[in-house]
Amino acid sequence: MSDWLDAVKWDAQGLVPAIAQDAVSGEILMVAWMNREALEETARTLRGVYWSRSRNKLWRKGEESGHVQNVSEIRLDCDNDVVLLKIEQLGGIACHTGRRSCFFQKLEGGHWVATAPVLKDPAEIYSQ
Repeated sequence: MSDWLDAVKWDAQGLVPAIAQDAVSGEILMVAWMNREALEETARTLRGVYWSRSRNKLWRKGEESGHVQNVSEIRLDCDNDVVLLKIEQLGGIACHTGRRSCFFQKLEGGHWVATAPVLKDPAEIYSQ
């Protein structure tokens, strides 16, 4: 049953990068890390679950913010070392900065420029 998990090439810390992509628009919303338990739980529940390296624990996306990710498809790249999740981002916010996507900074003239608005103040999202 776990043969599919054994096919993943985990790094030395037992992690694999995971890309969360909007299943409809194709927009890349965020990149995070998954360990074996996070990927297994994501596949079982069809909700985005990651490994928080800073907190050193499972991170069930939306557990604090309410911005849950419903997963419609899980893919593995050709080298078996990157996971792609096709998701529906509930609440429309994937980034802890209150933006839709974590990829809101664009290089322009040698400077990073924010190109997307804050949809909700992070202080309101993470008020606990």
